[in-house]
Amino acid sequence: MRTAERSKIAKLSDKSGLPPGTPVYTGERSPDETKIRIFLYTEENYEEKTVLNLDELKDFSAKTGSKWVIITGLANTQLINDICEFYGMHPLTTEDILNTHQRPKIESFDDYIYIVIKVILPMEDEGIYSEQASIILFKDTIITFLENDDRIFEPLIRRLTASKGRLRKNGNDYLFYAIIDSVVDEYFEIFEIIGERLERIEDSVIISPEPEILEDIYSVRRDLIWLRKSIWPLRDVVAQLSRGEYYLISDNTEIFLRDVHDHLSQISETLETYRDLAAGLLDLYLSGVSNRMNEVMKVLTIIATIFIPLTFIAGLYGMNFSYMPELNHPYAYPGVLLIMLAIAVAMLIYFRKKRWL
Repeated sequence: MRTAERSKIAKLSDKSGLPPGTPVYTGERSPDETKIRIFLYTEENYEEKTVLNLDELKDFSAKTGSKWVIITGLANTQLINDICEFYGMHPLTTEDILNTHQRPKIESFDDYIYIVIKVILPMEDEGIYSEQASIILFKDTIITFLENDDRIFEPLIRRLTASKGRLRKNGNDYLFYAIIDSVVDEYFEIFEIIGERLERIEDSVIISPEPEILEDIYSVRRDLIWLRKSIWPLRDVVAQLSRGEYYLISDNTEIFLRDVHDHLSQISETLETYRDLAAGLLDLYLSGVSNRMNEVMKVLTIIATIFIPLTFIAGLYGMNFSYMPELNHPYAYPGVLLIMLAIAVAMLIYFRKKRWL
């Protein structure tokens, strides 16, 4: 079992014996304080503020307009719990926000929709970094909870700051769609990186299947398995959002959500293709190693076959009999060597003719 899985189980064990709805943070502790950014906007106006405590958040939330609250850093469980209570969230929602090992899902309550989504970002070493995002849609407010990093939303924030178009005109449900879409768009970049890794591995397997390649293949396969666990449930979540079952989502936004579902279907097909390719690369690697071993065994077998008659001749004349007339012949030694050489050359010619060499 890998270290990450052991860490995950250890964190979840902290909740053992606690009643449902108990806020316990199960992610990695961040050294940063919980940061709260709030964006207030209408079609004509825009305001942004970073608040330091719940009282400031309450004052800002009382203003008229659509609001987007981004909360980064979940280690301060008391503050997270107070914020959730202020907005009237169910205790189980608070528990799920702090349990950062959730699979993508959707839950509907009387006055809000809660979804869990996995934010996946590339790393410098071609690996992938993931964290959980919890998104809550109210009538006039969206709240986004992130573990550590909100950089994925910076392009969306810039659009919100500069735009007086669709993003600020169509209401909170459209921003809700835009948040999901920005996360899904990042998946395409992840799969581009994985595709490049697979191409390099394929070239290496064909040219020289070294043992280090096997570790790379298994690394890609683990990433693909993990991505599948994050993407397939999300596709079901978006499909459910686009069916017109929620009064907080307008008919116009449902059309855009169906487009996100199409993107997720495309990503899922790419995922399955890459999984098949990774499995094929593993088979190709094992076949290449087997072929190299067969080549080595063939060379050793040919060498051993050539030496069989030579060993017989050497053994025959190595017997310690008193009467072996040819041993006294002046040309016996070079004659035997020539015979042995002729046999070896003849066998090599025969092997070459049979294309065994």
